Amino acid sequence: MIRKATLLLAGIVMGATAVTTLSQVPVRVSGVANAAASDTYRQLNLFGDVFERVRSDYVETPDDAKLIESAINGMLSSLDPHSSYMSPKSFRDMQVQTRGEFGGLGIEVTMEDGLVKVVTPIDDTPAFRAGVRAGDLITHLDGEQVQGLTLNEAVEKMRGAVNTDIELTIRREGVAEPMKISITRDVIRIKSVRYREEDDVGYIRITQFNEQTFDGLKDGLETLSKKIGKDKLKGFILDLRNNPGGLLDQAIAVSDAFLDRGEIVSTRGRNADETQRYNARAGDLSSGAPVIILVNGGSASASEIVAGALQDHRRATVLGTRSFGKGSVQTIIPLGANGAIRLTTARYYTPSGTSIQAKGITPDIESLQELPEELKGKAETTGEAGLRGHLESEDGAENEGSGSQAYVPPDPKDDKQLKFALDLLRGVQANTAFPPIGDKKAAVPN
Repeated sequence: MIRKATLLLAGIVMGATAVTTLSQVPVRVSGVANAAASDTYRQLNLFGDVFERVRSDYVETPDDAKLIESAINGMLSSLDPHSSYMSPKSFRDMQVQTRGEFGGLGIEVTMEDGLVKVVTPIDDTPAFRAGVRAGDLITHLDGEQVQGLTLNEAVEKMRGAVNTDIELTIRREGVAEPMKISITRDVIRIKSVRYREEDDVGYIRITQFNEQTFDGLKDGLETLSKKIGKDKLKGFILDLRNNPGGLLDQAIAVSDAFLDRGEIVSTRGRNADETQRYNARAGDLSSGAPVIILVNGGSASASEIVAGALQDHRRATVLGTRSFGKGSVQTIIPLGANGAIRLTTARYYTPSGTSIQAKGITPDIESLQELPEELKGKAETTGEAGLRGHLESEDGAENEGSGSQAYVPPDPKDDKQLKFALDLLRGVQANTAFPPIGDKKAAVPN
């Protein structure tokens, strides 16, 4: 999960203050601190020596900027798998992802035989209105051949400033000649929330936690409640399977949508005074309707915050397989024109005070999918505990190597977990974990 931070200005101000203070007040440094500082500077001198030796003696002339970038990234990635350096371009891409909107055409694409293939045009976008269809092969972008470009390079060319034009050359099955379609870019919003009626049950799928997620959830709850009707509505299924996480504030807002009161999550950094607690506000947007949350081995970070909060408060039943177990918070620290660093700054804890780092959320009801023959033995994740250099669990009780299924069938008709959830909400099947029992207050500390 990502906590956004604008720390650059604060860093400049604090640095200036420190310089002023140091110039006026004599500073006494203990012998131990002085020795430690001296050792640190020796190590920095070592880095400088190695850097200069590489520059002067490597078999080919190296790129200085790339050497430094790699050194910084190596330093950060040695801390844990989620700390890293982001180049200016990577930082911009991350901002696009978390913002959930960008200037573009509105198509989901993949690569096939060196060409860009349209998976689907997104409803009510420039590409959709221009007549781009699923299965179309894009061969040229503004006359430039796509062959030889990576998918990311092609996507970068299709994105751009709003109200600018791009010409796509398309090969379409059943059409003899290539087609040229001119499209004007517009603001494209990434739909992180999709929902549908399952007769008397509202199904809501959250694919990531970006800046649009809570608004999408709110719209889904309102729309489904109206369409199904409160008298007919049996409850909601919140599908967080294979959701890798995203923004902390959005995970809090999604949890709050189903809670009237109580703690949602707390974060604790290295120092005790860095602890933060986030509490629910009055108002359950689902009007107290029963909720089942679907999770699996691909549900991580922000997904686990939501599942853990509603599970601890006995507000929802969690069904599926154990989640990924990423219980850490990353803060994005901008570095001006030099990109940013993603730094792990805290662990998070569910309302009952539990850290799920390297352990994951254990579902109230375990349910495994039927795997196709070709995926047997290949549809499991080892989770956070299986990542080299991961932040260790506080109590040492990790789930390393035990595996957790992360498969979701493409056809809902084959989705055993979804069927189980629907049957529970409709009363076709029964389980002691649904509805969740016990006083909500009993699940969390006072």
